[in-house]
Amino acid sequence: MLVDEATTTAPQNGEILAAIDIGSNSFHLVIARVFEGELKTLDVMSEKVQLAAGLDDNKLLSEESQQRGLDCLSRFAQRLSDIPRRAIRAVATNALREAQNRDEFAAKAERLLGLPLQIVSGHEEARLIYLGVSHTQADDTGQRLVVDIGGGSTEFIIGERFETRLLESLQMGCVSFSEEFFPQGNITKQGFNQAYTAAMQELLSIRRNYRRLGWDSCVGSSGTIKAVNQACTEMGYSQNRITRDALNQLEQDLLRLKHVQDIQYNNVKPERRAVLPAGVAILRAVFDSLDIREMAFSDGALREGVLYDMAGRLRHEDVRERTIRALMKRYQVDMRHASNIEATALILFAQARDTWQLTASEMHDMLCWSARTHEIGLTISHNRFHRHSAYLLQHSDLAGFSHPEQQMLAFLVRSHRRKLPKEELKLLPNEVQTPCLQLALLLRLAVILHRSRSKARLPALRLQVEEQKLHLTFPPGWLKHHPLTQADLEEEIEHLRQIDYKLKVD
Repeated sequence: MLVDEATTTAPQNGEILAAIDIGSNSFHLVIARVFEGELKTLDVMSEKVQLAAGLDDNKLLSEESQQRGLDCLSRFAQRLSDIPRRAIRAVATNALREAQNRDEFAAKAERLLGLPLQIVSGHEEARLIYLGVSHTQADDTGQRLVVDIGGGSTEFIIGERFETRLLESLQMGCVSFSEEFFPQGNITKQGFNQAYTAAMQELLSIRRNYRRLGWDSCVGSSGTIKAVNQACTEMGYSQNRITRDALNQLEQDLLRLKHVQDIQYNNVKPERRAVLPAGVAILRAVFDSLDIREMAFSDGALREGVLYDMAGRLRHEDVRERTIRALMKRYQVDMRHASNIEATALILFAQARDTWQLTASEMHDMLCWSARTHEIGLTISHNRFHRHSAYLLQHSDLAGFSHPEQQMLAFLVRSHRRKLPKEELKLLPNEVQTPCLQLALLLRLAVILHRSRSKARLPALRLQVEEQKLHLTFPPGWLKHHPLTQADLEEEIEHLRQIDYKLKVD
């Protein structure tokens, strides 16, 4: 499902935004009101779902875990019933990234919520976490390390003010480690040491780069680190921050117990106690590997980051635009040529939008971004460069883009020349297959019209569409004097016939 309402102005005072964080351990909902450019929290809902605990050895989510998640989302949906869909964003993290049957769960969740579920990459999750943390911390100069231990993954970000410099997501989380090293909630010295060693091994891949770049302050976020901080404060081991000594003392406390049900910290919620030993083992490994002396805690996390990211998009500060510009620069795109194709594609889009019902704001953006990036694969090889372009867009970590958005963008770029890829089209969500195919046809025509890369302006074009028919009209005699374009359009007629579309040119 696509958002049908576009916003062209900054968020106004009183406007309400909502974010849903579908995590591996807990699901969260936060609702906030825009006030003087800031977000004021109105309501928060949080439920322990432990979606990651429902992953079997084949990476399939069990029916039981899916139902727990859907039951939670149904309660969220009631709370969101009066908020416009365009003002709500739902993101999912590691458990659904890992699940082989994620599309099954996502489809059910989307029907419940009435909006798309965005399964974000590890790097995108890290970026959003940093955004949430940075908006809840003092706007100090100097670099900040942010660590967020989730249910299935742990994110590490070094940034300054609101900009990230280094992002990483590692496959270790409090739920997955609890299942593996503390089965049935049993606490043992052997299990703790195994969890610590596994975390240290994961950290080897980032240790050198992070310590080399360095940071001036360290902040932890989300429920696991919050629980550790609360326990350390309650026991008097540290005050409103986690130190290495406090963490070691907390570890010794836990190892004196036999089971997670024996954990009795008053300030730690019962559902957090169940994953506390795994969280402490991971956090101790983080402290030791990265040589952290102390860590403050931030209430800001992924869901707050999603809200601020939404507010930025509404103010036309969409990070996706910066991502596309960076891609174009990195892969040395011919800026003038890309701009010409984008302009022509938008002229065609304007003439087809209403008839083909391409009115969702994402349709306009996807066409623009595909026009700008369709040639990035040329840096790899001219041969089949459209495939290389699509691969880069599909598999790169693109800040601001969800997995479905990258799929759509990769399909458009893959489709811009030669035969249209029917099999790749089938991989897209059902509701976007037809509009994406239609966008691809518009992009193809724009590419054909600019094949010569001439500086000469194109003539006035008229495009009429009706279901699976396109009629492209040029001024009298223009095609006769442009035989290459005429030949390419004749070939295009044949390509479109293979997908049951009819193109007429005169």
